[in-house]
Amino acid sequence: MDKELNDAAQEPQASGLNRIKKVIAVMSGKGGVGKSTVTSLLAVSLRKQGYTVGIMDADITGPSIPKMFGINERPENIGIGLMPVESASGIRIMSLNLLLENEDDPVIWRGPLIGNAIKQFWDDVIWGDLDYLLVDLPPGTSDAPLTVMQSLPLDGIVIVSSPQELVGMVVKKAVKMANMMNLTVIGLIENYSYVACPKCGEKIEVFGKARGEEGAKEANIPYLGSLPLDPKLANFCDEGKIEEYESAGIEKISESLK
Repeated sequence: MDKELNDAAQEPQASGLNRIKKVIAVMSGKGGVGKSTVTSLLAVSLRKQGYTVGIMDADITGPSIPKMFGINERPENIGIGLMPVESASGIRIMSLNLLLENEDDPVIWRGPLIGNAIKQFWDDVIWGDLDYLLVDLPPGTSDAPLTVMQSLPLDGIVIVSSPQELVGMVVKKAVKMANMMNLTVIGLIENYSYVACPKCGEKIEVFGKARGEEGAKEANIPYLGSLPLDPKLANFCDEGKIEEYESAGIEKISESLK
C-alpha cells in the first residue's frame, strides 16, 4: 500500500498532466447518510450524459467506492504517476482500497498520514482530461475534509443529508465550514428520504418527515432534491453493478452540477 504511493511521490508530480474542468466535493456532516453512494450515482449519471468523469475516494478509512463499481485491479504505476482504474463505463477511480493487499484490511492511520494520501491522490494520479472529478469526502468536518478544501481547487461542494432532525445541525456545520474556506455550496441532497411501497407506490417516510428542503432553506443553500431508500440500489452496490441502476431522481440532480 505505502510502496505505490511512495514510488509515485518520488517522480515528478503527475498533476501537471491533468486537465480537469470541474472538481466537486461531496460531503456530509455525519456518517451513515449514503454519501459515497450518492457520489457514485452522480458520477454514473454524468457519465451516461457523455462526460468524462473521475472519482477520488478520499474517504481513506472507509473506502467503499471500488466495491460499488465491482473493481479490484491495482492502479498501475507508469513511472510519472499512478493510473486510476477504469470502471465498466469508463469512470476513472482512485481509492486506497485498490492499494490494499485485502479490501477488508483496516487503515489505522492518524490525521497527517490520511492528509498526505489525499494530497497524493491529487498530485500523483494521472487523471488526464476530465469534465468532472468528484471527491468523496470522509464524513464530518475534521482533518481529512479540511485537507481537501485547502489542497484541491474545488469548484463547489454538494452536501448529503438524511431526514433525521439532528442532521439539520450537522448540515449547518458543514455549510459553515465551507463558508469559512470561501467555497461555494452547490446545494443539499436529502438521501433516504422515503421508501416507495412496491405494491401501491405510496411514499413511506421511514426516518420521519422529510427535512431536506427546510434544512436547505435554514442553511441558506439551494435544495437539489431527494433520493429514496431503495433495496434494489443496495443489491446493485453489493454486486458491484451500480452503473446498471436507473434513477430519475439522480438524473435531475446531476443537472445542478453543470
